[in-house]
Amino acid sequence: FFFYYFSASQFTEEKLGQAEKTELDVTFENLLLRADATKLWTEKIFRQTEVLLQPNPSARIEEFLYEKLDMKAPSRLTNAELLGQYMQDAGKEFGLDSPYGNTLMIVGDCESRLGAAERDFIQTSAISFLSPLRNFLEGDWRTISKERRLLENLRLDLDSCKARVKKAKQAEAKAATPPDFQETRPRNYVLSASASAAEHELRLAQTEFDRQAEVTRLLLEGISSTHVNHLRCLHEFVEAQAAFYKQCHHQMQELQKELGRLPNAFSLNSAYAETNPAPSSDDLHSPAESDTLKIEEVQAPATGTRKAKVLYDYDAADSSELSLLADELITVYTVPGMDSDWLIGERGNQKGKVPVTYLELLS
Repeated sequence: FFFYYFSASQFTEEKLGQAEKTELDVTFENLLLRADATKLWTEKIFRQTEVLLQPNPSARIEEFLYEKLDMKAPSRLTNAELLGQYMQDAGKEFGLDSPYGNTLMIVGDCESRLGAAERDFIQTSAISFLSPLRNFLEGDWRTISKERRLLENLRLDLDSCKARVKKAKQAEAKAATPPDFQETRPRNYVLSASASAAEHELRLAQTEFDRQAEVTRLLLEGISSTHVNHLRCLHEFVEAQAAFYKQCHHQMQELQKELGRLPNAFSLNSAYAETNPAPSSDDLHSPAESDTLKIEEVQAPATGTRKAKVLYDYDAADSSELSLLADELITVYTVPGMDSDWLIGERGNQKGKVPVTYLELLS
């Protein structure tokens, strides 16, 4: 009871600026600051990585509850896998003999593979990156926090003992002075504790404080090992992420090639146009094709026309081509025997060939 009373009294007086406080050395203070920064940023990185791997907050809460209950969370399809499943079901419904149904099956299969790759990436990252961060926050950091609280309590006890020693010595010094017979108030010569007893308590408190400070210092110095471990985990996370994106890129390239081989296929060029500069009209123009294709005889098909957004200005090289202005919308379609780098574009009564790399095809 007295320990808590004196500690609380010391804490209150420190807050009011009425008591002295034992200051830790600069090195120890720097270790404390480094530990606090490690905890703060580890927690932020951990939370945001969770959001990256599982954007759905409800799913994250569900996984958290299963983890706390020490139960295995049910298997859940990734968004890409679910999309692939829907596409394949739709393809079967529309029929594999139709262009749309067949394409849905192909794209759906690719999306399913992308989803499976994403699942592997999530599992690998959870084991190699999230788990070590969680172990630090729920294990090492809790131990450090517990020892720091104990050190602070012992520090308050130490300062309280110092204050009692100071008061006891002041009382003894006052008692040792010759009495002043002109004093109007009688002296109180009864001391709450002798200076020697207070000094004994101070030595014990100092010993306990020094021992706890050394324990806490060793734990804080271990933060360096934590950084080394987290650095290794970070490299593993980057490797897993790079492998995942590489696999996704390969799958999409193969999908583009496969769709490009389908009859009456539209070129998937929107992503390409965003990352590559517009080619010159000289590079795209094919004189031989201009001679053989008579634009005035071309008729739009009953089905297969699409809207397209123009990405760049384009000046027609001859009468068979259609000049374009950036951001305008036109209707495009292909005709048998036409170069895959070109489409027929229509804008009102105007019609002519347009390069596909200047367009973003809209669904």
